[in-house]
Amino acid sequence: MALALLGAVAMACGGGSGPVVEPATITVLAAASLSEAFTELGTAFSAVSRPVVDVRFSFGPSSGLARQIVDGAPGDVFASADRETMEVVVAAGAARGHPQDFAANFMEIAVPPGNPAAVSGLSGLARPELLVGLCAPEVPCGRLARQLLATAEVTPAIDTEEADVRSLVTKIEAGELDAGLVYHSDVAAAGAAVHAVVVPGADQVLTRYPAVVLEAAAAPSQAEAFVDFLVSDAGRAILVAHGFR
Repeated sequence: MALALLGAVAMACGGGSGPVVEPATITVLAAASLSEAFTELGTAFSAVSRPVVDVRFSFGPSSGLARQIVDGAPGDVFASADRETMEVVVAAGAARGHPQDFAANFMEIAVPPGNPAAVSGLSGLARPELLVGLCAPEVPCGRLARQLLATAEVTPAIDTEEADVRSLVTKIEAGELDAGLVYHSDVAAAGAAVHAVVVPGADQVLTRYPAVVLEAAAAPSQAEAFVDFLVSDAGRAILVAHGFR
């Protein structure tokens, strides 16, 4: 009996270590262009959150993620590549509170290393002999690219319209395209795999990235803490390091 009592006390006391607190988990649905930056942000956030929060990501085209959320897909945070797509989620009553802008981005022409087609500016995207890619018009990178081209009065000779910016960059890296309009941050993420042709004034035509806690969030307080981390000094430093404004 004495041994049994000692065993029970030892179990109740946990050997002096206290109860084990399981980490909370949040799911962040985020624009494809945020993949590298948010992966690092998630690790940094988990390192400072108490209790520890495990951040899981689902990356994809903003418009597709918005449709999934409106249709009831589970998630705690939505981070869009533009305000227009975020408004779809807000208008459907799927957002909790007001979205916060946490970053901005602009367009550059991405070409394979060495720029074999000698693309020198937006006008080069109208050359019919070139293989040119844009994002699809319904996704933020496609809308911003067309806005930039319309301002420059250039009608591009489009050969492919990709579902998201990462697919477009992948084709340029592989040499399947001569040029494409992508985000500055994606050129930065690609490193030596692609080269950039800077478009004068393109950094004045920005897309702003908002984030919001979702109404269906299973862990709303942890989700709110993650959104707050995005606009903190530490969060902004990571975003800037990945090419965002």
